[in-house]
Amino acid sequence: MLPFKLVYSDDYYLPIGAHVFPAEKYRRIHQRLIETRVAEASDFLNPRPASDEDVMLVHTPDYVKKLKTGTLSPREELVMEIPYSPELVHAFWLAAGGSILAADCALKDGIACNIGGGFHHAFPDHGEGFCMIHDVAIAIRRMQRDGKLGRAMTVDCDVHQGNGTAAIFASKRMSAGALPSDSGPALGSSAKTNLGAVNDVFTISLHQENNYPLSKPPSTIDVNLPDQTGDDEYLGWLDNALSSGLRAFAPELMCYIAGADPYREDQLGGLALTMEGLKKRDRLVFEVSKARQIPIMVTFAGGYARAVEDTVQIHCNTIAAAVEVFWGK
Repeated sequence: MLPFKLVYSDDYYLPIGAHVFPAEKYRRIHQRLIETRVAEASDFLNPRPASDEDVMLVHTPDYVKKLKTGTLSPREELVMEIPYSPELVHAFWLAAGGSILAADCALKDGIACNIGGGFHHAFPDHGEGFCMIHDVAIAIRRMQRDGKLGRAMTVDCDVHQGNGTAAIFASKRMSAGALPSDSGPALGSSAKTNLGAVNDVFTISLHQENNYPLSKPPSTIDVNLPDQTGDDEYLGWLDNALSSGLRAFAPELMCYIAGADPYREDQLGGLALTMEGLKKRDRLVFEVSKARQIPIMVTFAGGYARAVEDTVQIHCNTIAAAVEVFWGK
C-alpha cells in the first residue's frame, strides 16, 4: 500500500472520438500502475463529480448553464477544440471532483495524485485547448471556501502556458508589501515575473514560448523556453523558478500540473526532454515539496506522444518518482 492516495475513475475517459488527445490514457495509466505493482487497488480512491456550486467558485453561472444545457455557440465549441456532449460534461465534472478529493488528501497526507485533470486552459467564461473547466482552480477555491487552505501555488510544467490559470488567479490582489523586498536572484531573460501583483495563489508556468496559446496572460512567474530546450537546461530553469517563487511566497498547498508533453516525441510540443529528464523534473518538484513540508497535489494535464504508450509511461513515471521521494523506494 502506498503512503498516499491516487484518485481515479474509469469515467475519466473523454468521449471525443478520434482526436489528438489520447482519451484512453487514464485507463491505461491505471492499468499499468496495477500491472507493474507500483500501486494496488486499495491505493485508489473513486471521486464524485464536483457540484455545480463548486464549479461556480471559478466559472460564471452563464457558462455553467450553457454547459449543463448544451447551449454553447458553435464558436465556443470550436475554441474548446473538443466535441460537446452531456457525457463530456460529466467527465469534466468528475475530473474536477477528483482534483478536489486529491487536494483534500494532499492537505492531510502530504501528497496525493489525481490520475487526470490539469485542464489549465479553461477560463471563467469559456473553455479552450481541450479544457472545458479548470479542475485545479476549482479544487483550490473549494479548499479555501471550506477553510482548509489560505495560500496555494501552481507549478505548471505542461509544454503549453497555463493561460486559464493565469487569468483566473490574476483578479484577487495581495499588496506588494506582503512580499519580501529580496525576491531572490534574477530569473534571466527567458523569464518574466509579476511579483507585485501576487494574490492568494502564486502561479508558475514553464512552457515553450513559441507554442499555444498565442496570447499568454501573465503568470506570477512565466519561464518562456526556446524551442528544443533539453533536460539540463529545463531542470535549471525549473529549479530557479521554484527557488525564486518560494522566496517570495509561502504556499500551504502546491498544485503540480505534470504535463507529459515537454517530451521530445510529442506531437504538440517543441521541447526536447527525454523520458528520464521528465522523471528528474518530477523528482525535483517532489523533493522541494518534501524538503519544505508543503503538501502537493498532482494532476497530469497534456501528453500527445506519437506513441500513446510513451505518454502513459511518462505519467506512470510521475507516480514512481513520488513513491521514490516520499517512500524511499
